[in-house]
Amino acid sequence: MQENQTVIDKNQSVNFEFIALMASLMSIVALAIDAILPAISYIGIDINSLDSNNNQLLITMIFLGLGFGQLLFGPLSDSFGRKPIVYFGFSVFAIGSIVCVLSPSLEWMIFGRILQGIGLAAPRTIAIAIIRDKFKGDYMAKIMSFVTTFFILIPVIAPLTGKFILNHYNWRGIFYGQLIMSFIVCIWFWKRQPETLKPEYKIKFSIHEFLDGLKELLKYKISLGFTIISGFISGAFIVYLSASQVIFENQYGLVEEFPYIFAGLAAGVGLSTFLNGSFVMRLGMWRLAFIALIVFSLNSLVYVLLFWNATTNPSLPILLIFMAIQFLTIGFIFGNVRAITMEPIGHIAGIGAAITGFVSTLMAVPIANFIGSFLNDTALPLFLGFTIFGGLSLLIFMRMRVLHTRELAKT
Repeated sequence: MQENQTVIDKNQSVNFEFIALMASLMSIVALAIDAILPAISYIGIDINSLDSNNNQLLITMIFLGLGFGQLLFGPLSDSFGRKPIVYFGFSVFAIGSIVCVLSPSLEWMIFGRILQGIGLAAPRTIAIAIIRDKFKGDYMAKIMSFVTTFFILIPVIAPLTGKFILNHYNWRGIFYGQLIMSFIVCIWFWKRQPETLKPEYKIKFSIHEFLDGLKELLKYKISLGFTIISGFISGAFIVYLSASQVIFENQYGLVEEFPYIFAGLAAGVGLSTFLNGSFVMRLGMWRLAFIALIVFSLNSLVYVLLFWNATTNPSLPILLIFMAIQFLTIGFIFGNVRAITMEPIGHIAGIGAAITGFVSTLMAVPIANFIGSFLNDTALPLFLGFTIFGGLSLLIFMRMRVLHTRELAKT
């Protein structure tokens, strides 16, 4: 397989519109997830699902769709180009949104959410592939950081927007709003983004080519190792996304305040992601991701040690301090880990993004569902999950650093 040569020189300025557009493609995912958080209990009442643990599936199952969708759309984009697959994905998302609006039961709602996830896998995966088409190395990590910074704005405003729509219309209006936003982004992408996959780099879609891509990926142990790390950290983070409403509304009784708390924590992730864009060029993506993982694991471990025997949550300010530190590290982890994963496999960017994304998501969903099932009375299981999977990620990271050092010594 040939390597795409459309890498932009580091000294060339990056078009602001490109960053905003890539972020918008990815942000529809965050909008679909976070906007319904204030409405979960209302949706549960309407579809006769009153168990808060079951209702967490409305969040986690969209990730299942994302996992399977990117496994399909990544290879398709290597065959037919990036743009046509994005259009198809938005169409599937629209169908899933309509299913959600018309759902009479939890089962139908989950089906609609999975469809939404499958559809959104296209813009999310292909945005990453487009970035890899154009950039590489620490510079790619910098671009990913800027893209993610814009992306993070959606989790900040999405719950507030969802709450506003819920107060003035009903929960179905949130899904209508998602449809409108996806249509606007799709038109923008159609009008302004050129195709980045050159005709000579297109690969005929077949099971054979997919298996060849998988075999090629398996040669790169560093990409595989960081895929597992991504799965561990994503799984722990999805627990928070799915259970945040339970923690703040049910355990703390902060129904009206919840969207603002969620927005504040998301803003912390956005801040660290923005700072990562500058720090990564000085420290490098490996060192920065490693430091962030250490803080991520130690912070959660301290929480677990302090409140292991507690039968209730600590005061809200204490919980928010620990969560703020935790999510500040997330901004330094996700973009760098993803960039390190993709760095060796730029020549199979579409298939590589699809398979690595699928594996990490397939790992993350059961992790999130398992930990989330224990979040009935306190937030301790959340931090216990952070500790365990952060620690496992550190062990894998250290092994990958050894392999990376050996590879550098050979060159």
